[in-house]
Amino acid sequence: MTIRDNIQTIGERIRAAEQRFGRKPGSVQLLAVSKKHPSTSIREAIDAGQTCFGENYVQEMVEKAAELANGNRNIDWHFIGPIQSNKTRLIASTARWVHSVDSLKIAQRLSDQKPADAPEINICLQVNISNEISKSGVQPAELAALASQIAVLPGIRWRGLMAIPAPEQDFAQQRAVFAQVRALQEDLVAQGFVLDTLSMGMTDDMEAAIAEGATIVRIGTAIFGSRA
Repeated sequence: MTIRDNIQTIGERIRAAEQRFGRKPGSVQLLAVSKKHPSTSIREAIDAGQTCFGENYVQEMVEKAAELANGNRNIDWHFIGPIQSNKTRLIASTARWVHSVDSLKIAQRLSDQKPADAPEINICLQVNISNEISKSGVQPAELAALASQIAVLPGIRWRGLMAIPAPEQDFAQQRAVFAQVRALQEDLVAQGFVLDTLSMGMTDDMEAAIAEGATIVRIGTAIFGSRA
């Protein structure tokens, strides 16, 4: 199977899940997670029509963005990994989206460091929905207070929530966790925040995520194969 074939297969899974769970056709975007994969593989994905790529490591994203810049003006880089405060300037100058914001400090630095001539940076607040010590993210109880501070920052546009739940094989349990994320976002919208993005779901749980309102699913291995 080629990368083109894989993208087609994942696209078919997304469309089938949209139909199965009553989602509007085309309402779920595929984010190809290209971390640890070479630019040659990303070029294959671009040739297959993919335009959005997710990276976990800042320097790797910056290098790939520079390498692929010529002739690929429509690429949107999404940063999805843990964020160190000393790397925010590079992220702000490269990424169109940042999914993994988990503190006011990081949001403020992205706001301050966005190049003046660049469009707003779209951000998601990462919520630690499974309360895992090993994972980044805002605790659900802290979301509302942080949201009020982030929503007013210039240069960034808060779009919604991102979550990486603990692995779960049972479909009903997968849905239950994603439903918690959706409920958190609905509460924020009820408070007056304008949000339209739920970044959740990967290869093994994307259908459950789509069932519960995901608008971006993050797929890596099923597109590019095992990482080097």
